[in-house]
Amino acid sequence: MGIVIALDVSMGKSYKVLYNGQTCLSEEEILHSKDGFQALLDEINDLPEEPILVFESTGIYSKPVETFCQRNKLRYCVLNPLEAKKQLENGTLRSWKTDKHDAHKLAQVHQFNYRIEKIQQPEIYNELRDLSRFYQEVEEEIKRIRMYLHNALQLSFPELEQFFSSRVTPYALTLIDLYPHPDFVLESSQTKIKNRLIKSTTKKISESRAKEKATQIMDYAKNSYPSVSSTSVQTQKVQYYARQLLQLMVEKEQISEQLIDSSKQLPEFEVLKSLPGIGNISAALFIGEFGDLSRFSDHKKVNAFIGIDIRRYQSGKYMGQDHINKRGNPKGRKILYLIVRNMIRQQKAASNHIVDYYYKLKKQPIPKKDKVATVACMNKLLKCIYSMVRNNTKYDYSHAVSMDQ
Repeated sequence: MGIVIALDVSMGKSYKVLYNGQTCLSEEEILHSKDGFQALLDEINDLPEEPILVFESTGIYSKPVETFCQRNKLRYCVLNPLEAKKQLENGTLRSWKTDKHDAHKLAQVHQFNYRIEKIQQPEIYNELRDLSRFYQEVEEEIKRIRMYLHNALQLSFPELEQFFSSRVTPYALTLIDLYPHPDFVLESSQTKIKNRLIKSTTKKISESRAKEKATQIMDYAKNSYPSVSSTSVQTQKVQYYARQLLQLMVEKEQISEQLIDSSKQLPEFEVLKSLPGIGNISAALFIGEFGDLSRFSDHKKVNAFIGIDIRRYQSGKYMGQDHINKRGNPKGRKILYLIVRNMIRQQKAASNHIVDYYYKLKKQPIPKKDKVATVACMNKLLKCIYSMVRNNTKYDYSHAVSMDQ
């Protein structure tokens, strides 16, 4: 049965129990500090055989425990909260939850449950995951700040939004920062605006382009009817959010370059890029969220990892509609979804059997809804990527089509 060390993890500490079979050998609280982990390591080294550590994933609070296991090359299992709850409450009608009780129960039921040991990836995959998450957090922040900027601009100088109706550009943000209200424009001249824009923008802009923008903003200012004065708080907010957005765009560009440069060190980067519709940043984000695909024994486990495996419900004569589980990695699911949508948008650039499959589903005797067809394509794409990465082969449309037939 072996020796089991179960940990109930909380912020900055864990309650630890040591079991051999069903016998508890020791229990105590350990702090997530150098001294706390060193004491735990000393206890592990004194054991007659190598133990396995078991604990529940609690986000950032369980990360120090996982890092401790990885650095000391210890065997460990990380349970997701739903799995842990199911195992701890199995066969009981009444719940009894304390740190001590949970730790003891995790150890006691270990021999009765199939728990997969965590496979340690090369460190580069962990770094890419952190970079990918950082990139996505900055993207979300950009969306949030842009919304705040939109609200403030509608009161001070709504016409300025026409400078970034399709996408935010550095010179548009520079213009907004310099001239957040029509009064600032009307107090100046077209030549001064042009020269100030050339001098202030973070990216190079030609004199003719700057003159064109200066003319536009002057025309907007003459006909604008702002809801607030040039000295109002709303006008200050416009400048503040424009600067925030400009800084976030710079940060996003730097993180993107770092993410792509790190991903290029891995062979799967070029494999992914060989697929039509997957560029540098998409390939890097995919590797960051999915990690080393070789740790999965088949593509179905990758599906379960991101939550696109099928959830089925049947009782008596009732058969519920199939849905995806959505219990996996939502960030990985989002990236895969965006890749498929990008493939559909860029379908004219190159032949792609995933796009062919999408339109096949849309033209069946009973056409699939757009989202259903897209999720089916995600499943097919993931199977294709898994095979390509495992065999280190680049995309070949003719081969992919022959495999489908």
